[in-house]
Amino acid sequence: MLSKNSVAADPLVQLVDWLAEARRARVTDALEVTLATVDERGDADARVVVVREIGDHGLTFYSDTRSRKGVQLATGGRAAMVAYWPGMSRQVRLRGEVMVLPAAVSEAAFASRARGARIGYWANHQSQPIADRGALVAQLEAAVHRFEGRDVPRPDHFVVWALRPDFVEFWQRGDLHLHDRVAYTRVADRWQTERLQP
Repeated sequence: MLSKNSVAADPLVQLVDWLAEARRARVTDALEVTLATVDERGDADARVVVVREIGDHGLTFYSDTRSRKGVQLATGGRAAMVAYWPGMSRQVRLRGEVMVLPAAVSEAAFASRARGARIGYWANHQSQPIADRGALVAQLEAAVHRFEGRDVPRPDHFVVWALRPDFVEFWQRGDLHLHDRVAYTRVADRWQTERLQP
């Protein structure tokens, strides 16, 4: 049973604990989350991203700064995430500030990618219209030719973002619709917890 007394004092510690349980339960996509952003008109967007690390900065993920997602993150400065593991009847919601991490972090992340993935970041302009798949393949072939026989450097538009949550909610399905919900709210540098009704 999920309760205020059973969770860690820090929600990111609790999240890591739940992720470990998800891995033991063989949830293969446990680090895939829905990331929600808002554009300058207030229109909401959501898409799935992979959380790369959970640490002092919060939850990190990669993005193209020129993409719709990248522009919305930069413009709004805030975002929300949802992780849902239906097989475990669990969900985690997070909301907070987003920031681009230092270039050295992005350099290391880019260097860790497979060569083909690194070339792919040069080959396309994420979220922008293109005539057809043939044009995209042509862009990829041009990028492969461009970097033939040499290293693939990080393009400026590849960055690592971090969401530093100020609100986190853990949800677990309960019988008779009596779901367990524990919410954390950051107040100054401390976390306050409260139980929410289903």
